[in-house]
Amino acid sequence: MPVEVLSANLASPALGFFALGVIATRIRSDLSFPEQAAKAMSIYLLIAIGFKGGVKLRAEGLSTELLLGVTAGLFLAITLPLVAYGLLRWFTPVNRIDAAAVAAHYGSVSVVTFVAATAFLSAMGESSEGFMITLLAIMEIPAILIGIYLARRGGAATGNHRFIDSFTHGPVVLLIGAAVVGAATGETGMAQLEGFLVAPFLGVLAIFLLDMGIVAARRIGELKKAGFRLLAFGILMPLIGGSLGVLTGTAIGLSVGGATLLGVLAASASYVAAPAAIRDAVPEANPALSLGLSLGVTFPFNLIVGIPLIYTAAQFLG
Repeated sequence: MPVEVLSANLASPALGFFALGVIATRIRSDLSFPEQAAKAMSIYLLIAIGFKGGVKLRAEGLSTELLLGVTAGLFLAITLPLVAYGLLRWFTPVNRIDAAAVAAHYGSVSVVTFVAATAFLSAMGESSEGFMITLLAIMEIPAILIGIYLARRGGAATGNHRFIDSFTHGPVVLLIGAAVVGAATGETGMAQLEGFLVAPFLGVLAIFLLDMGIVAARRIGELKKAGFRLLAFGILMPLIGGSLGVLTGTAIGLSVGGATLLGVLAASASYVAAPAAIRDAVPEANPALSLGLSLGVTFPFNLIVGIPLIYTAAQFLG
């Protein structure tokens, strides 16, 4: 990884605020955010990234590249939870139910990691295909369904899960809905909302990551008894997923920015949509393992090292 790429990432205000949240928690500060404030920032970020993706998608139009991108996203969304499940069962001591739950999280995607990656690419002067936001929405769902199947196939898991719930989950609705509005209004809509969705974006992201730093520092404590192998999985799996994502993106002809974002999606782990679905469908799974790994280990790893590493790989292959 070139030193200048890592330096640019480490010097970003967003990452600095994330580190501040971690430090504040470790020194036992009472710094915290009201739940509604964090939710409002999350809604803003989802709308902003979805709307801008929709505007780009309209400018690019339907193409063979879009169809290849959707196919690649579905391939990764189906493959990654199976890889994660196999790795967990072979490499770690977790049981089948917990392995399936963790696999669902690691096959699904992290919206915040995607948003951080788009900000990183912007700082590096890289653009990406407009349909990447579509892949984000598509890749969030299949892994959750596969994880539920893996947990239930032995007949031990209980709980309820409606298939439609995966599609009506708040983040998915916001992303797809904002993308539709962006595609419908195009550059005219962007001109009207640019002052709201573009200029404040990095500032809101920085404050949001401050809150995420606080939450991540609390989650890592839940893994103290998990063992070295499970912690190693939290770093090994994003390396596997990121590599597969970049290779797939490069193979179908995505730009460096597009291959980077596909790699980041493949490397990320859900801590919003997957926990909500798995908690309802597989209630006997231990949420501390899934959330502790995805939010306490993989999220900070991707934020600090993973994104610039994936970008460097995409540059090399591209």
